[in-house]
Amino acid sequence: MKHYALAAALLAHQSASFPSSFRLASHCTSTTRLHSTRDHIEAKRKEWSLDGPSSSLIPEVIEQMETDTEFQELAKKISLIGVDGMTKEERAERRRALRDLGVPNFMQFVVAKDEEAKVQDSHIQNNRLYRSHPTILQLNIGLYCNQACSHCHVESSPLRKEETMSANVAARCLELLQNTPTIDTLDLTGGAPELNGQFRFLVKMARQWAIENERKLTIIDRCNLTVLLEPNQEDLVDFLKENSVKVVASLPCYGESNVDAQRGRGVFQRSIAALHRLNEAGYGSSPDLELDLVYNPSGAFLPPSQKSLEGDYKRELLDNFGIEFNNLITITNMPIKRFADHLAKQGKMKEYMELLVNNYNPQTVGGLMCLNTISVGWDGSLFDCDFNQQLGMGIVGGKSEDITVFDIECLTDLEKYAVLTDNHCFGCTAGSGSSCQGATAPPYG
Repeated sequence: MKHYALAAALLAHQSASFPSSFRLASHCTSTTRLHSTRDHIEAKRKEWSLDGPSSSLIPEVIEQMETDTEFQELAKKISLIGVDGMTKEERAERRRALRDLGVPNFMQFVVAKDEEAKVQDSHIQNNRLYRSHPTILQLNIGLYCNQACSHCHVESSPLRKEETMSANVAARCLELLQNTPTIDTLDLTGGAPELNGQFRFLVKMARQWAIENERKLTIIDRCNLTVLLEPNQEDLVDFLKENSVKVVASLPCYGESNVDAQRGRGVFQRSIAALHRLNEAGYGSSPDLELDLVYNPSGAFLPPSQKSLEGDYKRELLDNFGIEFNNLITITNMPIKRFADHLAKQGKMKEYMELLVNNYNPQTVGGLMCLNTISVGWDGSLFDCDFNQQLGMGIVGGKSEDITVFDIECLTDLEKYAVLTDNHCFGCTAGSGSSCQGATAPPYG
């Protein structure tokens, strides 16, 4: 069952149309603009509202996985070589691509570019990358999800029920938060983190502690939106509002066909309905209820300018659906897991790695999320970032040396360890850069 679940997650991308199906100008930009008034907003919200209680997406998603012939093939492969074997294969693909391009490993490349530009980066010492004080504690509290999206680098799905954070690990994470004065953000992700039994415990305890200690703390819920419409989650929006949780929600386009191709049939309509519920609660308009949206490309290309795309999103979502939000975050597709599998099957790994390398931006290095973020897996393992977590690259190095939240007293204890880098890191330094918080630098070149 474990191999079955992981294979199901890996195969989810097969239902998406990657390379040329997403074109901002033709698919996501309307030719007429409406003057948006409050009456117009209310009319659009009524037009896109879902009547009555919503059914769960999970049965449909599981059915799609079980009838996918390519899934059956990959499930068989994983049963033979295991998930670690699959990870080694994709890493070898990236290495071959860089070797064919005559490009050295990531850190050698970065150091050479700094020397070429006569730049001295304070985070680089002896050809290694070192972190600063941690400010973000990101917890991946479980891989269970009501969706199985094509872009998901953590390979979540409804079948991944075993990988879920325990109460002991959650409590220890809260202790580390309290013991580390530099942390100002608790970032909860998954899977669909809201479906994990520890989600509300973490939110309530962290918010209560922050209030009692007069500590400014941003709590982020990385939400897929459709979870807000799942059975037994009817009070979720109210819970998020009561605890002043910032919602960072996935919406890879403002067009229905593109979203459904990447995230599953019917996801767009549910996402719009969920955004209406958040707006009605004050998200996107009240100062203390921030709603950010996340865009990621539908194929092997870099995100456009975050600022300009945000303007398009705000105009289209307000005019066509009556939706308001605060900021847009653009994230580059990392050449790992599902997307790496897609690139390998299409014979485009070399092409994509070349795109990342040719668009390397030295200004992104200082904004890399691994410099100020500590990533914690559902089992309490510690990582430099969420991408390293999915590749099994523990914060110390080898699996025999991995440390967990129970091995440290404060998150600053980890500052002595250099950041582990590999060839997938080119994804965070291309173009305007990429992180869980969005672009990290202005466009380069």
